[in-house]
Amino acid sequence: MTLAPESDNPAPPGAIEEEVRTADGVRLRTVRWTPASATRGTVAIFGGRGEFAEKYYEAAGDLLARGFAVAILDWRGQGGSQRLLRNPKKGHVGDFSRFERDLEAFVARILEPFCPKPWFGLGHSMGAAVLLLVDEAGRCPFDRLILTSPMIAVKGVAHKGPTGLLVGALGALGLGRAFAPGTGGDSFWSRPFEGNVFTTDPARFARIARLVETSPHLFLGGPTIGWARAAFRAMRRFEHPKFRTRTPILIVAAGADQVTDSVAAERLAARLEGGRICIVDGAEHEILIERDDLRDQFWAAFDAFVPTAAAQASERADVRE
Repeated sequence: MTLAPESDNPAPPGAIEEEVRTADGVRLRTVRWTPASATRGTVAIFGGRGEFAEKYYEAAGDLLARGFAVAILDWRGQGGSQRLLRNPKKGHVGDFSRFERDLEAFVARILEPFCPKPWFGLGHSMGAAVLLLVDEAGRCPFDRLILTSPMIAVKGVAHKGPTGLLVGALGALGLGRAFAPGTGGDSFWSRPFEGNVFTTDPARFARIARLVETSPHLFLGGPTIGWARAAFRAMRRFEHPKFRTRTPILIVAAGADQVTDSVAAERLAARLEGGRICIVDGAEHEILIERDDLRDQFWAAFDAFVPTAAAQASERADVRE
Protein backbone atom coordinates (compact mmCIF):
# COMPACT_ATOMS: atom_id res chain seq x y z
CA MET A 1 0.00 0.00 0.00
CA THR A 2 1.29 3.43 -0.89
CA LEU A 3 -0.54 6.73 -0.86
CA ALA A 4 -0.78 8.04 -4.40
CA PRO A 5 1.16 11.28 -4.91
CA GLU A 6 -0.72 14.34 -6.07
CA SER A 7 1.42 17.45 -6.36
CA ASP A 8 -1.36 20.06 -6.14
CA ASN A 9 -3.25 18.19 -3.42
CA PRO A 10 -0.71 16.46 -1.18
CA ALA A 11 -1.67 14.45 1.87
CA PRO A 12 -1.66 16.58 5.03
CA PRO A 13 1.55 16.02 7.00
CA GLY A 14 1.67 13.07 9.38
CA ALA A 15 -0.45 10.59 7.43
CA ILE A 16 -0.21 7.01 8.71
CA GLU A 17 -1.26 4.31 6.26
CA GLU A 18 -2.10 0.91 7.72
CA GLU A 19 -3.63 -2.33 6.54
CA VAL A 20 -6.22 -4.14 8.66
CA ARG A 21 -8.05 -7.42 8.12
CA THR A 22 -11.73 -8.07 8.55
CA ALA A 23 -13.21 -11.07 10.35
CA ASP A 24 -13.73 -12.73 6.95
CA GLY A 25 -10.14 -12.10 5.89
CA VAL A 26 -10.44 -9.10 3.56
CA ARG A 27 -7.49 -6.67 3.56
CA LEU A 28 -8.49 -3.03 4.00
CA ARG A 29 -6.43 0.12 3.60
CA THR A 30 -6.80 2.84 6.22
CA VAL A 31 -5.20 6.26 6.54
CA ARG A 32 -5.19 8.37 9.68
CA TRP A 33 -3.91 11.59 11.16
CA THR A 34 -3.80 11.79 14.97
CA PRO A 35 -1.96 14.98 15.95
CA ALA A 36 -1.60 16.01 19.58
CA SER A 37 -3.59 19.13 18.70
CA ALA A 38 -6.71 17.05 17.98
CA THR A 39 -8.76 18.30 20.91
CA ARG A 40 -12.23 17.78 19.46
CA GLY A 41 -12.17 14.05 18.83
CA THR A 42 -12.03 12.16 15.53
CA VAL A 43 -13.91 12.38 12.25
CA ALA A 44 -13.95 9.06 10.39
CA ILE A 45 -14.52 9.40 6.64
CA PHE A 46 -16.33 6.77 4.57
CA GLY A 47 -16.42 7.38 0.84
CA GLY A 48 -18.90 6.35 -1.80
CA ARG A 49 -18.75 3.54 -4.32
CA GLY A 50 -15.37 3.39 -6.02
CA GLU A 51 -13.73 6.01 -3.80
CA PHE A 52 -10.39 6.08 -1.99
CA ALA A 53 -8.54 8.00 0.71
CA GLU A 54 -6.68 10.30 -1.69
CA LYS A 55 -9.92 11.97 -2.75
CA TYR A 56 -10.37 13.26 0.81
CA TYR A 57 -6.99 14.91 1.39
CA GLU A 58 -8.48 18.39 1.20
CA ALA A 59 -11.35 17.52 3.55
CA ALA A 60 -8.88 15.91 5.95
CA GLY A 61 -6.88 19.14 6.02
CA ASP A 62 -10.03 21.14 6.74
CA LEU A 63 -10.88 18.83 9.64
CA LEU A 64 -7.35 18.86 11.06
CA ALA A 65 -7.47 22.66 11.03
CA ARG A 66 -10.68 22.43 13.08
CA GLY A 67 -8.98 20.40 15.79
CA PHE A 68 -10.04 16.89 14.81
CA ALA A 69 -8.08 13.73 14.26
CA VAL A 70 -9.06 12.10 10.96
CA ALA A 71 -9.29 8.45 9.89
CA ILE A 72 -10.31 7.19 6.43
CA LEU A 73 -11.39 3.71 5.37
CA ASP A 74 -11.27 2.33 1.85
CA TRP A 75 -14.21 -0.10 1.65
CA ARG A 76 -13.57 -3.65 0.50
CA GLY A 77 -13.29 -4.00 -3.25
CA GLN A 78 -12.15 -0.46 -3.96
CA GLY A 79 -9.40 2.11 -3.51
CA GLY A 80 -6.32 0.61 -1.89
CA SER A 81 -8.27 -2.25 -0.29
CA GLN A 82 -8.45 -5.82 -1.55
CA ARG A 83 -10.48 -6.30 -4.72
CA LEU A 84 -13.09 -9.05 -4.58
CA LEU A 85 -13.18 -10.24 -8.20
CA ARG A 86 -10.62 -11.27 -10.79
CA ASN A 87 -11.42 -8.14 -12.79
CA PRO A 88 -10.30 -5.32 -10.44
CA LYS A 89 -12.42 -2.76 -12.28
CA LYS A 90 -15.69 -4.35 -11.18
CA GLY A 91 -17.32 -2.74 -8.15
CA HIS A 92 -18.86 -5.73 -6.42
CA VAL A 93 -20.45 -6.75 -3.15
CA GLY A 94 -23.19 -9.30 -2.59
CA ASP A 95 -24.83 -7.52 0.33
CA PHE A 96 -24.19 -4.23 2.11
CA SER A 97 -23.91 -6.13 5.40
CA ARG A 98 -20.40 -7.06 4.24
CA PHE A 99 -19.43 -3.43 4.65
CA GLU A 100 -20.35 -3.63 8.32
CA ARG A 101 -17.52 -6.15 8.71
CA ASP A 102 -15.20 -3.47 7.31
CA LEU A 103 -16.52 -0.95 9.81
CA GLU A 104 -16.07 -3.40 12.71
CA ALA A 105 -12.43 -4.01 11.79
CA PHE A 106 -11.81 -0.29 11.34
CA VAL A 107 -13.27 0.51 14.76
CA ALA A 108 -11.39 -2.29 16.55
CA ARG A 109 -7.99 -1.81 14.93
CA ILE A 110 -7.85 1.90 14.12
CA LEU A 111 -10.39 4.00 16.02
CA GLU A 112 -10.21 2.30 19.41
CA PRO A 113 -6.42 2.13 19.79
CA PHE A 114 -5.41 5.35 18.05
CA CYS A 115 -8.23 7.88 17.71
CA PRO A 116 -9.50 10.16 20.48
CA LYS A 117 -13.19 10.35 21.30
CA PRO A 118 -15.79 11.59 20.64
CA TRP A 119 -16.05 9.97 17.23
CA PHE A 120 -18.03 11.47 14.36
CA GLY A 121 -18.86 9.65 11.12
CA LEU A 122 -18.71 11.48 7.78
CA GLY A 123 -20.18 9.34 5.00
CA HIS A 124 -20.65 10.14 1.32
CA SER A 125 -23.19 8.55 -1.04
CA MET A 126 -22.85 4.75 -0.64
CA GLY A 127 -20.82 5.29 2.54
CA ALA A 128 -23.68 7.35 3.94
CA ALA A 129 -26.12 4.54 3.11
CA VAL A 130 -23.96 2.00 4.95
CA LEU A 131 -23.80 4.22 8.04
CA LEU A 132 -27.58 4.61 8.03
CA LEU A 133 -28.07 0.84 7.91
CA VAL A 134 -25.60 0.30 10.74
CA ASP A 135 -27.31 2.98 12.81
CA GLU A 136 -30.74 1.47 12.30
CA ALA A 137 -29.36 -1.87 13.51
CA GLY A 138 -28.22 -0.18 16.74
CA ARG A 139 -24.52 -0.71 16.05
CA CYS A 140 -23.38 2.82 15.20
CA PRO A 141 -20.14 3.67 17.04
CA PHE A 142 -20.39 7.41 16.37
CA ASP A 143 -21.78 10.27 18.46
CA ARG A 144 -23.09 12.03 15.36
CA LEU A 145 -23.30 11.35 11.63
CA ILE A 146 -22.78 13.81 8.79
CA LEU A 147 -23.97 12.41 5.45
CA THR A 148 -23.31 14.06 2.09
CA SER A 149 -25.42 13.19 -0.96
CA PRO A 150 -26.63 9.98 0.71
CA MET A 151 -27.61 7.13 -1.57
CA ILE A 152 -31.22 6.90 -0.43
CA ALA A 153 -32.26 6.48 -4.07
CA VAL A 154 -30.53 6.85 -7.43
CA LYS A 155 -31.65 9.77 -9.54
CA GLY A 156 -33.89 8.61 -12.37
CA VAL A 157 -33.71 4.91 -11.47
CA ALA A 158 -36.92 3.19 -10.33
CA HIS A 159 -35.37 0.55 -8.10
CA LYS A 160 -38.80 -1.01 -7.52
CA GLY A 161 -39.76 -0.76 -11.20
CA PRO A 162 -38.46 -2.33 -14.41
CA THR A 163 -34.79 -1.71 -13.57
CA GLY A 164 -35.14 -3.46 -10.24
CA LEU A 165 -36.95 -6.38 -11.84
CA LEU A 166 -34.28 -6.72 -14.53
CA VAL A 167 -31.42 -6.64 -12.02
CA GLY A 168 -33.20 -9.17 -9.83
CA ALA A 169 -33.79 -11.50 -12.76
CA LEU A 170 -30.18 -11.29 -13.95
CA GLY A 171 -28.95 -11.98 -10.44
CA ALA A 172 -31.25 -15.00 -10.13
CA LEU A 173 -29.71 -16.34 -13.36
CA GLY A 174 -26.27 -16.36 -11.70
CA LEU A 175 -24.97 -13.19 -13.34
CA GLY A 176 -24.31 -11.28 -10.10
CA ARG A 177 -20.63 -10.77 -10.90
CA ALA A 178 -21.21 -9.34 -14.36
CA PHE A 179 -21.21 -5.59 -14.94
CA ALA A 180 -24.64 -4.06 -14.48
CA PRO A 181 -26.35 -3.28 -17.82
CA GLY A 182 -25.04 -0.11 -19.40
CA THR A 183 -21.79 -0.07 -17.39
CA GLY A 184 -18.25 -1.29 -17.99
CA GLY A 185 -14.64 -0.87 -16.94
CA ASP A 186 -14.18 2.82 -17.76
CA SER A 187 -13.97 5.52 -15.09
CA PHE A 188 -16.28 8.53 -15.35
CA TRP A 189 -13.32 10.65 -14.25
CA SER A 190 -11.52 9.89 -17.53
CA ARG A 191 -14.24 11.75 -19.45
CA PRO A 192 -14.20 15.51 -20.19
CA PHE A 193 -15.16 18.00 -17.49
CA GLU A 194 -17.97 19.40 -19.61
CA GLY A 195 -21.18 17.55 -18.87
CA ASN A 196 -19.81 15.69 -15.83
CA VAL A 197 -22.29 14.93 -13.03
CA PHE A 198 -19.91 15.29 -10.08
CA THR A 199 -18.72 18.87 -9.63
CA THR A 200 -18.86 22.34 -11.15
CA ASP A 201 -15.25 23.01 -10.12
CA PRO A 202 -12.89 22.36 -13.07
CA ALA A 203 -9.71 22.44 -10.98
CA ARG A 204 -10.92 19.87 -8.46
CA PHE A 205 -12.31 17.72 -11.28
CA ALA A 206 -8.90 17.85 -12.99
CA ARG A 207 -7.22 16.81 -9.75
CA ILE A 208 -9.21 13.56 -9.64
CA ALA A 209 -8.77 13.03 -13.39
CA ARG A 210 -4.99 13.21 -12.96
CA LEU A 211 -5.20 10.49 -10.34
CA VAL A 212 -7.03 8.30 -12.87
CA GLU A 213 -4.01 8.65 -15.14
CA THR A 214 -1.24 8.31 -12.55
CA SER A 215 -2.81 5.77 -10.17
CA PRO A 216 -5.29 3.70 -12.20
CA HIS A 217 -5.18 0.90 -9.61
CA LEU A 218 -7.30 3.06 -7.28
CA PHE A 219 -10.26 3.29 -9.60
CA LEU A 220 -13.31 1.20 -10.38
CA GLY A 221 -15.47 0.97 -13.44
CA GLY A 222 -19.17 0.28 -13.12
CA PRO A 223 -20.97 -1.77 -10.47
CA THR A 224 -21.86 -5.40 -10.84
CA ILE A 225 -25.39 -6.77 -10.95
CA GLY A 226 -24.76 -8.10 -7.44
CA TRP A 227 -23.83 -4.64 -6.17
CA ALA A 228 -26.95 -3.15 -7.81
CA ARG A 229 -29.19 -5.80 -6.18
CA ALA A 230 -27.61 -5.05 -2.79
CA ALA A 231 -28.03 -1.31 -3.29
CA PHE A 232 -31.69 -1.70 -4.28
CA ARG A 233 -32.33 -3.78 -1.14
CA ALA A 234 -30.86 -0.98 0.96
CA MET A 235 -33.02 1.61 -0.83
CA ARG A 236 -36.16 -0.40 -0.17
CA ARG A 237 -35.16 -0.55 3.48
CA PHE A 238 -34.87 3.24 3.66
CA GLU A 239 -38.42 3.51 2.31
CA HIS A 240 -39.86 1.18 4.94
CA PRO A 241 -42.20 3.08 7.30
CA LYS A 242 -40.49 1.51 10.33
CA PHE A 243 -36.98 2.59 9.32
CA ARG A 244 -35.54 4.44 12.34
CA THR A 245 -32.14 5.68 13.41
CA ARG A 246 -30.78 6.42 16.87
CA THR A 247 -27.91 8.86 16.28
CA PRO A 248 -28.20 12.61 15.56
CA ILE A 249 -27.80 12.95 11.80
CA LEU A 250 -27.06 15.89 9.51
CA ILE A 251 -27.80 15.23 5.84
CA VAL A 252 -26.16 17.65 3.41
CA ALA A 253 -27.79 17.17 0.02
CA ALA A 254 -26.69 18.61 -3.31
CA GLY A 255 -29.37 20.74 -4.93
CA ALA A 256 -28.23 19.87 -8.47
CA ASP A 257 -27.39 16.22 -7.77
CA GLN A 258 -27.73 14.04 -10.88
CA VAL A 259 -26.45 10.87 -9.20
CA THR A 260 -28.43 10.41 -5.99
CA ASP A 261 -31.95 11.67 -5.34
CA SER A 262 -32.00 14.74 -3.08
CA VAL A 263 -35.79 14.62 -2.80
CA ALA A 264 -35.57 11.10 -1.37
CA ALA A 265 -32.96 12.37 1.10
CA GLU A 266 -35.31 15.15 2.17
CA ARG A 267 -38.14 12.69 2.72
CA LEU A 268 -35.93 10.46 4.85
CA ALA A 269 -34.60 13.36 6.93
CA ALA A 270 -38.17 14.44 7.70
CA ARG A 271 -38.93 10.97 9.08
CA LEU A 272 -35.84 10.64 11.29
CA GLU A 273 -36.32 11.79 14.84
CA GLY A 274 -32.75 13.06 15.14
CA GLY A 275 -32.39 14.05 11.50
CA ARG A 276 -31.91 17.43 9.92
CA ILE A 277 -31.06 18.43 6.36
CA CYS A 278 -29.19 21.19 4.57
CA ILE A 279 -29.57 21.65 0.80
CA VAL A 280 -26.59 23.18 -0.99
CA ASP A 281 -28.24 24.82 -3.99
CA GLY A 282 -26.26 24.52 -7.20
CA ALA A 283 -23.97 21.78 -5.93
CA GLU A 284 -23.43 18.60 -7.91
CA HIS A 285 -23.04 15.19 -6.28
CA GLU A 286 -19.50 15.65 -4.92
CA ILE A 287 -20.10 18.44 -2.42
CA LEU A 288 -16.65 18.17 -0.84
CA ILE A 289 -14.90 18.73 -4.17
CA GLU A 290 -17.22 21.49 -5.32
CA ARG A 291 -16.42 25.20 -5.76
CA ASP A 292 -15.31 27.06 -2.64
CA ASP A 293 -18.60 28.94 -2.24
CA LEU A 294 -20.50 25.63 -2.20
CA ARG A 295 -18.00 23.82 0.04
CA ASP A 296 -18.26 26.74 2.46
CA GLN A 297 -21.97 26.02 2.87
CA PHE A 298 -21.17 22.42 3.80
CA TRP A 299 -18.61 23.52 6.38
CA ALA A 300 -20.99 26.07 7.87
CA ALA A 301 -23.58 23.30 8.36
CA PHE A 302 -20.92 20.96 9.75
CA ASP A 303 -19.65 23.56 12.23
CA ALA A 304 -23.17 24.29 13.44
CA PHE A 305 -23.92 20.59 13.92
CA VAL A 306 -20.76 19.28 15.58
CA PRO A 307 -20.18 20.57 19.12
CA THR A 308 -17.25 22.85 19.78
CA ALA A 309 -14.44 21.71 22.06
CA ALA A 310 -15.83 23.93 24.84
CA ALA A 311 -19.31 22.43 24.47
CA GLN A 312 -17.88 18.92 24.54
CA ALA A 313 -15.91 19.71 27.70
CA SER A 314 -19.05 21.12 29.31
CA GLU A 315 -21.02 17.98 28.40
CA ARG A 316 -18.32 15.78 29.94
CA ALA A 317 -18.33 17.89 33.10
CA ASP A 318 -22.11 17.54 33.37
CA VAL A 319 -21.81 13.78 33.09
CA ARG A 320 -19.18 13.64 35.85
CA GLU A 321 -21.40 15.69 38.16
